[in-house]
Amino acid sequence: MPRSHCRISRAITAIALLGLLWLGAAAADTLEDALPGLADRALPVKKQAVAAIVAAGEVRALPILEGLLVGDLYAREGDPPVVLVRSAGSVVRSIHPITGADLGEVDRASIKKITLTNALRTELRGAIAALSLGSPDPQVRLHSARALMQDPNPAAVAALRARLGQERDTRVRATLDLAMAVADLQVGTAESQRAAIAHLDGSLYPEARNALATLLATDALDPAVAVAARQALAGIDARVAWNARAETLFFGLSLGSVLVLAAIGLAITFGVMGVINMAHGELMMLGAYTTYLVQQAMPGLLDYSLFIAIPAAFIVAGLFGVAIERTVIRFLYGRPLETLLATFGISLILQQLVRTTVSAQNVTVENPSWMSGSWQLNPGLALTFNRLYILVFAMLVFLALLLILKRTALGLQVRAVSQNRAMARAMGVRSARVDALTFGLGAGIAGVAGVALSQLTNVGPNMGQAYIIDSFMVVVFGGVGNLWGTLIGGTVLGVANKFMEPWAGAVLAKILVLVFIILFIQKRPRGLFPQRGRAAEG
Repeated sequence: MPRSHCRISRAITAIALLGLLWLGAAAADTLEDALPGLADRALPVKKQAVAAIVAAGEVRALPILEGLLVGDLYAREGDPPVVLVRSAGSVVRSIHPITGADLGEVDRASIKKITLTNALRTELRGAIAALSLGSPDPQVRLHSARALMQDPNPAAVAALRARLGQERDTRVRATLDLAMAVADLQVGTAESQRAAIAHLDGSLYPEARNALATLLATDALDPAVAVAARQALAGIDARVAWNARAETLFFGLSLGSVLVLAAIGLAITFGVMGVINMAHGELMMLGAYTTYLVQQAMPGLLDYSLFIAIPAAFIVAGLFGVAIERTVIRFLYGRPLETLLATFGISLILQQLVRTTVSAQNVTVENPSWMSGSWQLNPGLALTFNRLYILVFAMLVFLALLLILKRTALGLQVRAVSQNRAMARAMGVRSARVDALTFGLGAGIAGVAGVALSQLTNVGPNMGQAYIIDSFMVVVFGGVGNLWGTLIGGTVLGVANKFMEPWAGAVLAKILVLVFIILFIQKRPRGLFPQRGRAAEG
């Protein structure tokens, strides 16, 4: 008995294989037989040929239908009577529409474009989408299901239902379910409409909301269906609103992380040295231009360029910072107004230096592939990778700087000088060396902030000016010289700014934030977290 079962199974397999081969040959024959009809001038014959190609159900028919739709299908004398045409400059090549074989160059005078009517174009789009449902690529099937959702005619519904029983990919199956529900809303009975509304209730797909809104605009709608549709639409709108708030919060945290990166270096120099450094934005600009130059030096290694640009920007901006402190700032301690004017002049010099040596125009800094795109949490909420990575990067820079100030000898000396400079000198701390290293550290962090900014905004000679005022606001609001104050202050201001923008506008939101800070400083002149020590009292 086992042997007889084995023989039977082999016979069935052989018959199945022969059947598949016969179906493939039949489909190929159908396509070959239909090609002359496409070249016929009579519209009914052309429609019949298209119908025969679609009825064959062959994925290989897609190039024929797509070429016909976009105008790449031409009639000619010979075999095959229809070819796909591809132009490369002055050279025109013909391609077999079924096999894809290159048939060589062709003279334009020997071929004639196959024309279509608008009605036939609409049919072709639906047919292409239906055939694409059988593609082995899940992305193609997903795109096809979305296309059929836009025009749920009976043929499209039948194709969706047939594919639904075979689909194994989770995302594609969910889209097919959504497409079926949308189709039932438009062409179904009152009972199927209520079932479709129950299925779409709470869905964050835009197609679901649009379908419900379209249904409610329909005349002579069943009252029970209308009530259910309104409730479902209200639930969807509520969920969309919460997702919009979550997205605004994410953008606020992203802006806050940028402000923290921009202000954290200023918090060190301003808090420790009492220097109002108006060139801080230009140090960030140097970091951004360093990123650009590193990318230019590594044209084939874009995905790895940022890992070189971060330390390079820190070193370049840090060296500029040490040079500024040694040549200018050291002679102006205790004279804040003169320091402000001197660093403002330095900022102009740095801008002109970049214009002269690199470019007077904005330059393009590319995002690496791993920072491109977005993380789709649900159909209504996506977090862009570049802002997400910068948010994480800002936290890492903050923690690294915190460890330097809390766990290293330099950090101990910096804290000692910031709290009581005279006492630190009396204890043997070389305050001049600490000042130079502190200014270099703050400048280096500004350069690192420039690397992050280069992934979000245009890189140009004036880019630093957009962040210098915001950086000072963060430092003053959080508490001069306090890193935790800078972190909390930057985050709060970033989130507040983004939540006010939708109803106040970008400019008015910034004005309101500035007014808030002015009022806050009237009550707490030393910020959220005031500096401690005798120097803070003086």
